[in-house]
Amino acid sequence: MAWFGDHWLAGVLLIAYTAVLLYHARVGAQHSHNMTEYYVGGRSLGGVVVGISFFATFASTNSYIGHAGKGYEYGVPWMTMAVLIVLFTWLSWTAVAPRLRRFTSHWDALTLPDYLEARFGAGNRALRTAAAAVILLSSLLYLVAIFKGAGNLFERFLDIPYEHAVGLTLVIVVLYTSIGGFVSVVRTDVVQGILMILGSTTIFYCVLNAAGGFEAFRALAVAPDTEHLFTLNAGLPFVVLLGIALSGSLKLLVDPRQVSRFYALKDERSVKVGIWVAVGGIALIQLCLFPVGILARALLDGVADTDLVIPTLINDPSVFPIWVADFLVVAMVAAAMSSMDSVLLVAASVLYKDVVETVHPTAHPLTWTRIGVVGCSLIAAVIALNPPGGIVEITIFSGSLYAVCFFPAILFGLHWRRGTAGGVLASMAVGVPVLLGWMLLGPSDVVHEVFPALLASCLVYTAFARLREPAIERLPQ
Repeated sequence: MAWFGDHWLAGVLLIAYTAVLLYHARVGAQHSHNMTEYYVGGRSLGGVVVGISFFATFASTNSYIGHAGKGYEYGVPWMTMAVLIVLFTWLSWTAVAPRLRRFTSHWDALTLPDYLEARFGAGNRALRTAAAAVILLSSLLYLVAIFKGAGNLFERFLDIPYEHAVGLTLVIVVLYTSIGGFVSVVRTDVVQGILMILGSTTIFYCVLNAAGGFEAFRALAVAPDTEHLFTLNAGLPFVVLLGIALSGSLKLLVDPRQVSRFYALKDERSVKVGIWVAVGGIALIQLCLFPVGILARALLDGVADTDLVIPTLINDPSVFPIWVADFLVVAMVAAAMSSMDSVLLVAASVLYKDVVETVHPTAHPLTWTRIGVVGCSLIAAVIALNPPGGIVEITIFSGSLYAVCFFPAILFGLHWRRGTAGGVLASMAVGVPVLLGWMLLGPSDVVHEVFPALLASCLVYTAFARLREPAIERLPQ
């Protein structure tokens, strides 16, 4: 009761927010009578809602806690990633969205493995199974990172054990995602996207004000213990940081939770509208959050785990008044949920559509998909109790895996008639070992592992495409 007396606004907002989620779950259930409606909203959504959903799905606790906090360690060069995120959002909507929307509709594909099988040769179960395995593994890793971020936030703010904080996150997200499907996810993403824009601008304003305004940057640039943050190789060699930034940005082109939004667009006009909504929203959020870690150097000393920078600041009344902190907690819960629901839906859809159905189709696919949502979230929550790394590290590896496995198949496959299922499988079979080998044994402190792995993957795909006949005569118009 003492906590609620101090943070009554947070309590009221969380209750209202949860009620909105459950209402959208009910609406989503009413519009989810078949797999197309449950998985991709019946391919009937407009550009504004899908654009908001796109940036809200990407900007999770990875942005609010992971990326924002990393500026504390990596300094000004870390802004490179914010710029690349905006650039790759634009590329995703211009180079991927138009054709992927048409192709998935033409082949009635509902998942990425479903599309890859149709594009590179119907009946190729090996490709479909391999793609499904990559998506399930990467989705679990990403979910672990989000659970960690939400758990850290609830632990600090609600003053509850980390395990209970993870459990609270689990219950909320499972309820509305499993019931409402894609329509529920997108509807809640719109609410969450608005909260996230308000939250990111508020965080930047309050931290900037507490640090002493824009003069804080100048003071930090000349202080002996922080001046290195304004050099090219501030926290680590810039070429390595560039690889990290590239890994985190490339997934905007190939991550199933992002590109699945394009399946739901109803027409070409929606694509043109969605570009501006997605790019504008993601630019505002990222460019507000990335400098916060640098400014935190003027407010916090000796931070060892940068994932705790933002939760610590939010609990400091000299930085955020209590009522502002209450609102920000809800905004960051929204950030976590907006990514978790999308990742869970993608993972559960792939688990049923591309694994279970290929072995033993059932008469109740939506029931099995909902069971998949619960199962995937439970596994990720258990792993998050003892996570294998920090938020940024986990999500960057997940992004690298997606880039190596799917970049040539999606980008080349959309714009080049040539390409075969064997080429896609070979690019995965070569790219993943190069990624892991370079990460474990190579000079990762000089060149990030995503560069050699992506190069190897693209070269193998291209070689197979040149040597063998294309899987289809012409791409759909």
